Formats: sequence, C-alpha cells, structure tokens
Amino acid sequence: MGYPTVFPTGVLVYNKEKAYNGYTIYPSAKGALLIDMNGNEVNLWAGLGGFPNKILPGGYVMGTTGERGGKYAYQDQLDLVQVDYDGNIVWKFDHTELIADPGKEPTWQARQHHDYQREGNTVGYYYPGGETKTDSGNTIILTHENVYNHEISDKKLIDDKIIEVDWEGNILWSWRASDHFEEFDFDEAAKNVLFRNPGLHGEAGGDWMHINCVSVLGENKWYDAGDERFHPDNLIFDARNANILAIISKKTGEIVWQIGPDFSKTKELRKLGWIIGQHHFHMIPKGLPGEGNLLVFDNGGEGGYGNPNPSAPTGNNNAHRDYSRVLEFDPITLEIIWQYTPLEAGNLLFTDASKFYSSYISSAQRLPNGNTLITEGSDGHLIEVTPEHEIVWEYVNPYFKNIGGNFKMNMVYRAYRTPYEWVPQATHAEEVSIEPLDVETFRVPGASKGAGTGKVTVVAGVDPNRSSVTGMNGDDEDSDEERLDFCVASVKKGDAVLVLEAMKMENEICAAQDGVIASVEVAVGDMVEGGDVLATMN
Repeated sequence: MGYPTVFPTGVLVYNKEKAYNGYTIYPSAKGALLIDMNGNEVNLWAGLGGFPNKILPGGYVMGTTGERGGKYAYQDQLDLVQVDYDGNIVWKFDHTELIADPGKEPTWQARQHHDYQREGNTVGYYYPGGETKTDSGNTIILTHENVYNHEISDKKLIDDKIIEVDWEGNILWSWRASDHFEEFDFDEAAKNVLFRNPGLHGEAGGDWMHINCVSVLGENKWYDAGDERFHPDNLIFDARNANILAIISKKTGEIVWQIGPDFSKTKELRKLGWIIGQHHFHMIPKGLPGEGNLLVFDNGGEGGYGNPNPSAPTGNNNAHRDYSRVLEFDPITLEIIWQYTPLEAGNLLFTDASKFYSSYISSAQRLPNGNTLITEGSDGHLIEVTPEHEIVWEYVNPYFKNIGGNFKMNMVYRAYRTPYEWVPQATHAEEVSIEPLDVETFRVPGASKGAGTGKVTVVAGVDPNRSSVTGMNGDDEDSDEERLDFCVASVKKGDAVLVLEAMKMENEICAAQDGVIASVEVAVGDMVEGGDVLATMN
C-alpha cells in the first residue's frame, strides 16, 4: 500500500462531538493497554496477553498470562484469567487439557484462542442491558483439541472446540467442529484439497477450520418473530480458513444457519459477494443501532479450499481479494445494510483498494451512537466511523514487536471501546478534539517546506494552472472531467450497466448508485427472469 517508513502514531484525528467517548482497550506489545480518546495511557496491565483483552464492568480485564510454545503448539494460550484494576487475579481457567509436550513437564492448559464470552453479555462489548458477570457466571471459551478424523484427512488436526465452563472451572458443555464435517457443505474439490493439506502447521497439525470468534446471539427480533434458528442461546462463529460463517444450535449442536464456503450458489450470496478470511462475525446486540443484523470484518486476503487457480496452485486458499470490507447485513435476505470498504474510505478499487486492507486479525464493534469502531489490525490502525463513513477518531498503535529478529509489527488483534463508568477507578482527562493534519504540507524537521519554494517554469502553449496527472483525462473541452477509467467498470448513479431485451424492445438497466461493477452474472443472449441477479456492484 505504499506504506511510509515514517508516520505519526497515537491519536491522529478526534471529533469529540461526533465520536462515542470512552476508553479503548487493546493487546499491545507492552501488555493490555487502556487509553482515553486522546490516546493518554490510563492503565497498562504489563505483560498481560490478550486473545483478545476485554474490559468488564468494575475495571476488570480479561486476558492470558502466557502462551504455549514449541513446535507442537499453535496459538494455544496457557490460561484465561480475569484480573482487577490493580492486577490481582480473581478468576482463572486452565483445565481444558493436560499437555505433555516432549521434553517438558505435563501441565494443565486452557488452550484458549481467539475468543471467549462471560455470561451476562453476548459479545464482550458494551450494549444497553449487557451486564457482564464479574464474580460468578459461566464462560464460553474457544479452545483447541488435537484429533484424527479420516473423513477429513489422514493428518493430525488442530480442531476447534467450544466449551462452556462454570465459575469453578467445570466443563458443562462442549462442541467440536470435526464432528460436523458433513454439515459444512464442502464440495468434492474442497474435500480433496482438505484431505491432502488441512491447513498444516508442521508437527502442530492441520488448522483446517481456524474458527476465530464465538459469541451468543442473545435476545433478537428474528427469534421474537418465530425463527428458531436465532434462539437466544445459540452460538455464532466464523471459520477463516474455510470461508464459513455459521450459527450452532446450543441444544442440538447442529448447524442451523450458514453461508459459505461457496458464495456463488445463490443470487443472494452473489450479491453479498465473497467473504474471505473473515474475523469477528457476530450479531449486533439488542439495544444498539442495527440490532439483529450481522456484523463482520471481511478481511479479504486468502482463504478457502477448492479447485486450483493461478493464485492457489494446490487449491489451498483458493479465494483471494486484496482489500477488506466491514459488512452489516440482514441474516434472512443477506442484503447489505451498511458497509465500509475502500470506496467508502475514498479510494478507487483498482488503484488504491489496499489503503483499507488487513489480511488477518481485525474486528468491528457497533457503538451506542451508531458509529462503528474498526480494528484494521495488521497495521495497528483503529478508526471510528459514522454511518456516513466519516472518520471521527483515528489511532495508530505506537508499540512495535520484533518478529523473528527481522520484522517489526504493531498489529492489534482486536480493540474494544467501553464507557467511562465501566472503569470507576480511573479519572479521564477532558477530551480535546484533534483536527487532521494537512498531509500536503506536513513535513518532518529538516525537510522542504513544500510547494512554491522552487523555480517555476512556464512551457509555451501550456496553461500553467492546468492540473496534470498521467493517464487521466485528456485536454478536450468536451471531455467529462469526472470520468475515471482505470480498466475497471467504474459507474455513476444512472449510468447504463446492461441492456435487457423484452418484447423486442431494448431497455437500459442503470446503476442505482455510484460504484464499481464487481461481476456480471449473465452473458449476451441469456434468458432471465424477474428477480435474477444480473450484475453486482461494490
């Protein structure tokens, strides 16, 4: 994305009148970090890991004290703990499995990864009525279990397992992904690829699904209307390696709602578009704007299993896209209600789509004022955007970690915004709005002051006030100055997209909004019926 070597960190933009003001917690290289709206560090739980970190009412924070290392481990956390504001552990779970790695003493470990939810709150972030229990209650935890399932592969699998534990750490309920292989609707090509390489990570095994979130549906309008698939106790999750998003019946363990892995099967899915490598799939809780809709960070990058193609010669990670989307959509119709993509960020898809792109991790949280807090995780970039896509808060993680001695990363797995009252121990400073810098004139010390400081030469026959960009519009007075042609079908509202022949009459099908044609689902001469998807737009 043309990432500079020098760039500002901390809070870059802040409109205190339009933002949802509170604290933000995220897992930094220094530990679990709580900041205010101006980026002031309120509390650092030094060294406390987070996969993710979450704030609970009363200033409690959840995280982990360490990670299982070695060649037999993959993203396993040793434990899941709840600590108070002063760092005292008040709850701990580490009894998923007794691990005996070669050369090490056997130890009980949680094997937690990616997500968990404490009773009283369905999603782990603030919403009206979501009163997370802090001294009692059950906890839903996403864990790992190694299995062999020859229906899937002859290789050892890193299987995803969801458990529910009580306050004392007793396992009350469990669900294992491999037990439901046939329900996931893999086609034969995908099954063939999976069998040969189920997302292998050396001796640790095959991370065939890579489930990266789990939450409870909670009260919702769909169940109130009689749709049993959306029972408040049911669990929602996504599997990034398989491009699957689904809902589990808590009562039976069966998959009762699913989209993916094939997003071309129906016209509704084709219109929604391929969701690839996604994270943080959940239902917006009751009491928040958009309640009942589904919210997901659609990473792009790569994911899925299927027929080989030039980008995936073995069929592993056979779906690709080099930009991200945040999608809010209706779980019944699959209609997109709201989205944030490179287009909404003010970028052309063909040229600058990667300016909004995180190929892994990341998240989206709906805020009480209707804004959305987005974690563009790979670059440690947090933004709060309004429903109209205006950025009203922007933050870049200033803490970097060396990976393998050669790479520096400031990644943020997932960030959460929480109301001030959830952390009564802290006194937040008065918020001060921060105007965005003018990037055309911003310079580091010692650099040129910018335009107009050098000699200006006027070329004979050339208007010195004419703007010029190679490959853009010509000089013809009749040319459309708004036209952008980058070898993609960029269209404006009202532009003709297709011509439909009916009763020997040609009828133009026009774009309903500005955008870019993502796909054309018909060919010249095809017969179509009312309701058929003819083309899709981003």
